[in-house]
Amino acid sequence: METDKDLQQIKKRLLELARRSYSQSVYTFTPFLGLSEQQAYHEISGQLAYAGCGMEGGSPLSERKMIRFGNEESLGYAEDYPILCLRIEPLNLKFAENLTHRDFLGAIMNLGIERDTIGDIFVQEKAAYLFCQDAIAPYLTAHLEQVRRTRVKCLVCDIPEQLAAPSPESVTVLVASPRIDGVISKLYNMARSQSQELFGAGKIFINGRLTESGSYLLKPGDAVTVRGFGRFIYTGEQGETRKGKLRICVEVYR
Repeated sequence: METDKDLQQIKKRLLELARRSYSQSVYTFTPFLGLSEQQAYHEISGQLAYAGCGMEGGSPLSERKMIRFGNEESLGYAEDYPILCLRIEPLNLKFAENLTHRDFLGAIMNLGIERDTIGDIFVQEKAAYLFCQDAIAPYLTAHLEQVRRTRVKCLVCDIPEQLAAPSPESVTVLVASPRIDGVISKLYNMARSQSQELFGAGKIFINGRLTESGSYLLKPGDAVTVRGFGRFIYTGEQGETRKGKLRICVEVYR
């Protein structure tokens, strides 16, 4: 968890990158930022808007994202985000372990890689897809050879369809109102008091912004991240039951 000092440093860096992009007419990029670091951006986004800001993590499911300053309209040319997708897969699928996100991340960190050079890791069966800065990709493909006791290979690949255009699961829940704490409680099958504790712990983000109040009323299109549990998009009300409960629908990303 970033301290206030860390977040002030991030804000200072964002302001510097925006000024450089605007004054030199070039694109500038941050490293991959976590949700709490992105919150620092949202807090000063009004001061940065003149530089033409954008955010990208590689997939619509990505939480860790780069911020880009500059756009084609103002600079007169286009430049992609310096993000590549890597596939990490076992050399021998038959003898591969059931590896977790933590296993893949640990193996990458053991190579001396800085955390902000890599984005999200999506584990699928016994393989994983990793988004990373393009500059670090050659090092990873050359040196990432083992995850726990499983020998692996690491290759640059196209973004798989399920990450490029993920299919959420539509879930209907009954709530008294679209208050965020009540929706989270029902959706993740936890006590209302437990869901409220998540707000105080800085675990709830709505549309990428830290939300500390459980009384927020969801609006259609709101994207909610509950750290440690998952993500969902609130799509709206579907009606009311005879007992006065609201029937709402959310799109859940597993």
